[in-house]
Amino acid sequence: MLKGLYTAYTGLANEQNRMDILTNNLANASTVGYKKEGATSQAFDDILSYKIKDASESPNNAKPMGTLNMGVKIGENYTDYSQGSFRVTGNTYDLALAGEGFFEIEFTNKNDEVSTKYTRDGSFTLDKDGYLVNADGDYVMGTRGRIKLDPLKETKIDDNGMISQNGVTVAALRIVDFPDYDILEKYGENYYQPVEEVRPPLANATVKSGYLEMSNVQVVSEMVNLISITRAYESNQKIMQTYDNSLEIAVNQLGKI
Repeated sequence: MLKGLYTAYTGLANEQNRMDILTNNLANASTVGYKKEGATSQAFDDILSYKIKDASESPNNAKPMGTLNMGVKIGENYTDYSQGSFRVTGNTYDLALAGEGFFEIEFTNKNDEVSTKYTRDGSFTLDKDGYLVNADGDYVMGTRGRIKLDPLKETKIDDNGMISQNGVTVAALRIVDFPDYDILEKYGENYYQPVEEVRPPLANATVKSGYLEMSNVQVVSEMVNLISITRAYESNQKIMQTYDNSLEIAVNQLGKI
């Protein structure tokens, strides 16, 4: 009888996980370069089918499934790297990437440890020393290291990421891509880092100066999903309340008969 109670609980836990991810997406709907996340679930019959088709085990051996649980198992979270819309800013140092790729950033943490991070957020500017930095003050990397420019000269950035001042090419942005995005994980607010040591190759993305790539979160779609999650959560709550009432009757009333 209590199996259904535990099954409803797994449903609550799964919907809570989906809710956490969805609310984070909505909170970052206006964040430059943000890529929305999603969650997956694994039902008991899906896992059972996978085990039945598992050729790595001998067909003559029994395939134990472990403890019987007809609920839902929280699967893996994923990131949707699809292109976001562009917003015109007219600022030369605001950059957007059309196509696959990432800006390479030299990141320094609170302990002054330097590492390389990657981002789609191209809201850059020049610091007091003339270095091209992002909103957090981290250096934007070029093909020859940090990019230092003269703030008094006219600057242009072409579609290939070549930076010129007064008609003379002075630097080139390092735009890279990863053959497999599964090795990437989020770091902080809007950075990505590989989970294993890798030197990504240069990308073929087109650099758009004077534009920013906005979040790829569709607010209307996320709100529809929010309503669906809320109703699913309430349904599992009602199931648990029904089981609770049934148990109360069984303990307090049937025992008196």
